[in-house]
Amino acid sequence: MSLDLPEVHARALVVTRGTVAGVRPDQWGNDTPCPGWTARDLVNHVVAGNLWVPELAGGRTIEEVGDRLDGDVLGDDPLAAYDDSAKQASDAFFVPGAMQAMCAVSYGPVPGSVYAGHRFIDVLIHGWDLARATGQAATLPSDLVEACWAVVEPQREMFAGSGAFGTGVEVGPDADRQEQLLAVLGRRA
Repeated sequence: MSLDLPEVHARALVVTRGTVAGVRPDQWGNDTPCPGWTARDLVNHVVAGNLWVPELAGGRTIEEVGDRLDGDVLGDDPLAAYDDSAKQASDAFFVPGAMQAMCAVSYGPVPGSVYAGHRFIDVLIHGWDLARATGQAATLPSDLVEACWAVVEPQREMFAGSGAFGTGVEVGPDADRQEQLLAVLGRRA
């Protein structure tokens, strides 16, 4: 499967935006499938990750960015913060040459295509986490599930060892592709 990573990343941002928009004011403190994170913590993580994209894809290092993206990046309007960050992240990956440019991420310099793949997974799966935390529909678009599999499968052992997504969960032989993907990333559907 040949992936247009900027495109699937942009689509994941749109899917997750719908979930962020569906969070009621009384749900921001809800626990999520990510231990220790509330719905607000989770969205803050995604927004901060989005804000890092133009920095790192633009050639800056973590040291150059410093701590200015630490802490609360949501302010009083989490949806507006999400929208602004999503546009910045999406635009950065569509810049000509962005998939080939090296990005100085925390796990070492990697091509933009690797970074875009990891951001795609993060946005899509955390959108599912948020849906679960807030009682929204948690079925992901099947084509994005397949695209996510295409990114995850070759890096499965690395993800398992990183601790970034939790320990794999066993699922039955009748599990659908979304359940299988979520299980590999430490989630129970």
